[in-house]
This record gives sequence, C-alpha cells and structure tokens, in this order.
Amino acid sequence: MGDKTTLQRDAVSEADLSGLCSFLLATLTASAGPITEHQLLARLKGRGFPMFDLPFADNWSLFRAHFLLFHCLYRARDTLWTEQKGHLHIHALRIELAPYSPAPAGLVDHDPLREYYLDLSQLEETTEAKVEEMISSFWTRLASLEGRPAALAELGLVDPVDDRTIKRRYRELAMRHHPDRGGCKKQQQRINAAMRRLFRRHDT
Repeated sequence: MGDKTTLQRDAVSEADLSGLCSFLLATLTASAGPITEHQLLARLKGRGFPMFDLPFADNWSLFRAHFLLFHCLYRARDTLWTEQKGHLHIHALRIELAPYSPAPAGLVDHDPLREYYLDLSQLEETTEAKVEEMISSFWTRLASLEGRPAALAELGLVDPVDDRTIKRRYRELAMRHHPDRGGCKKQQQRINAAMRRLFRRHDT
C-alpha cells in the first residue's frame, strides 16, 4: 500500500464536524455512565457520518477516525465549559460527562492533548508512514516497560517508585559493588543492565 496523503481540509466540512459534535453531546448526555472510544465509534456507524462508515482496514484509517472523534470531543468539552453545563472527561477507555465544576475539574491553561487534537493540521500532515512509525515507537516503549519489575527487583525496589529513588538506590549499589572497593564485578554488571532497562524508555 502506498503512502497516503493525509486528509484535506475540505474532505470533512465544518458542517460535518459541527454535526458530529452535536451528536456526541447528545449521546454522552443520554449515557448512564462512562463510554469507551470503541463504543462511540460503533455508535457513529450508520448515523450519517461517512468518515466513520468506512471499514477501518488499515492503521491510517483507524487513526483518522480516532483523530476526528477526539477533535470533536475536545470541541464539545470547550463548549460545555464555556456554557458552564458540564465537564467532559476524555480518555480512550473512559469518556464521561460530569457536572460542571469551576475547579479543579475545569480546563487547565495548558493542555497539550487538547491543543494537538484541536489542530486539524496535525491530521493533514500525518501520513500512513508516520502512523506506522508512531505505532512502532509505542510497542518499543511498551517492551521496555514490560521488564521494569525484574529490573527494579535487581535493585531491591518495587513499584511505586520514582526515578529519583531509583537513581539514588543505583548509586548506593554501584559504590557497594564496585570492584575497586572489593565488590563483585558481575553484580555491578547486573545493576548496570537493570538501569539501562529502566531508563531506555526515555530514549525511545
């Protein structure tokens, strides 16, 4: 499959987006509890929104649907907040309309996710190759995190623990096991390997 160009601005009109926002608000208002992104996507099929009726045959198509959905969810959240009618909690696994509260549940001054999804140029500039790159990066980070419990155990730690504590513990063990101090070279290599595993996630 060739590298697709991304969604052009006129492919989904402002009327389409406004209609989608209204539908989402009505759906969430009528919902008895939280709803997932998957459930929302299922409800959008056959409701007059062609961009959600197409089969999600590849990662780019699924990303496009996800982006448009979250674009409208953040628009709806802004509308609810401005009109003091509620607060919309937005997460792929839990989308829920809650009563309006000025603080602390209200919109924060700087919300990177909100800024990302409200900027349609992010979708326009995201090619199929970029989507595949993002997915690959996600799985690389996940693989590094899967070894975290064993790496922490090597340092005598368990979660929850922050990076500062991990580094402090590493320094203590590095001094204790340093060969120049009479320590075990093999043990030093093991704690060094544990640190590489724990902090490799910051470099991916």
